[in-house]
Amino acid sequence: QVQLVESGGGLVQAGGSLRLSCAASEPTFSNYAMGWFRQAPGKEREFVAAINRSGTSTYYADSVKGRFTISRDKNTVSLQMNSLKPEDTAVYYCAAAVSYYGMNRRGGDYWGQGTQVTVSS
Repeated sequence: QVQLVESGGGLVQAGGSLRLSCAASEPTFSNYAMGWFRQAPGKEREFVAAINRSGTSTYYADSVKGRFTISRDKNTVSLQMNSLKPEDTAVYYCAAAVSYYGMNRRGGDYWGQGTQVTVSS
């Protein structure tokens, strides 16, 4: 069982930056692809970004490409969010998955509890 704990959410003005982190309890963290998803009020959860087990490959939702960067190190996966927009407001979830490919469609096998990001205009 992989336990994921997100941190780093908060309130920021449009154009600002935030960095989310997700710590994994599983010592074999490197066995999983990792990803970030988000859910805005009244909307379905959507894919944001994913990174493969070795950290050598990433892909992003079109809505965040060029503004967000996913990275991983030891037992932590991070999401650097720049040029934030009000439409980025959502609860952000960290996810771990056995398979990297298709993570944007299938989601994760394990999920964190989520962290709130609010971008004011």
